Amino acid sequence: MDFDFSDDQEHLRDAVRKWVDKGYSFERRRAIVQAGGFSREAYTELAQLGLAGLYIPEADEGLGMGPVEGMVVMEELGRGIVLEPLAQTLIAGAVLAGHAPDALKKAWLPKIAGGEALVVLAQQERAARYRLDVCGATATQSGGSWTVSGAKSLVPAGDQADAFIVPASAGGKIALFLVERSAAGVGTRGYGTQDGGRAAEVTLSDAPAALITADGLAALEHAVDIGIAATCAEGVGVMDKTMAITVEYLNTRKQFGVLIGSFQALRHRVADMKMQLELARSMSYYASLKLNAPAEERRRALARAKYQLGCSMRFVGQQAVQLHGGIGVTDEYIVSHYFKRLTQMEMTFGDTLHHLGEVSQRMQEKAGVFA
Repeated sequence: MDFDFSDDQEHLRDAVRKWVDKGYSFERRRAIVQAGGFSREAYTELAQLGLAGLYIPEADEGLGMGPVEGMVVMEELGRGIVLEPLAQTLIAGAVLAGHAPDALKKAWLPKIAGGEALVVLAQQERAARYRLDVCGATATQSGGSWTVSGAKSLVPAGDQADAFIVPASAGGKIALFLVERSAAGVGTRGYGTQDGGRAAEVTLSDAPAALITADGLAALEHAVDIGIAATCAEGVGVMDKTMAITVEYLNTRKQFGVLIGSFQALRHRVADMKMQLELARSMSYYASLKLNAPAEERRRALARAKYQLGCSMRFVGQQAVQLHGGIGVTDEYIVSHYFKRLTQMEMTFGDTLHHLGEVSQRMQEKAGVFA
């Protein structure tokens, strides 16, 4: 099997890496964190690179690219621990392009692709844990119009987004709706997250909504799987940069007059970190390549990938902090921010234990875990 990237994919990688290196310095990121954890200016710059339209068809002013290009982009954004939620834009573009009626596509996809509108997934509820089939929000139809009531938690940049993709129960079945943040009955309470980003609690009280699809559970599972693949790719980028920072530190820091990178015990720990990184990278590739597979196969593959990424992110983050010593947990030093990002990503779209359970439930008698 050929795992080489095409010239176009390499050019895309180079463009995003150059923006991260030159346009998203650690100092700029710190300023964004202090300002609340989200920068519309930085998000607009991502959109100007065409990244907001990555999964949007060319007919709707997007780039019409696929999962491998999404993986390449998210890896590079991970290297810079970029706070702006591009993964949410990928989800919104794919869900609307694949499931929404034509009128809704024409109204929103060009705006998403151009960076004029930020649309995020608002699916998490307090009682649901990570289960997608548990939904307390309700939708009511009157005439030809819909309204949605309920509460959603941990919505990425929820008080800054222009609209939400909201699952809600309609007639005993989960449907998917688009709700504008400026609509009547919508309330948001924003707050900073552990990694320096931004999220919000969103409340909906008879808020006007547009129906995306009545088959909401299938669309929601697709959306979350896109998010998992993006998180896996981003995690690889974060771990890759964390490794590079750690190796540089070991080759600079001296103890007893010699570089600590020459100590055999520490070299073995770096080798273990590298092993976990490469396991994660291979499973990130696997996740992206399975995004267009049939639903059951896709769900099984994404659960496996997120489980391995969770294990790897925890190991690499913890080892990096320990190899740095006390400086590794200080706010002034960059590796502590990579560690916090890895810690939060391990719990995004289902934590490691949740996905271990998902893998277990989907195992087949005729084959092992990688059937």
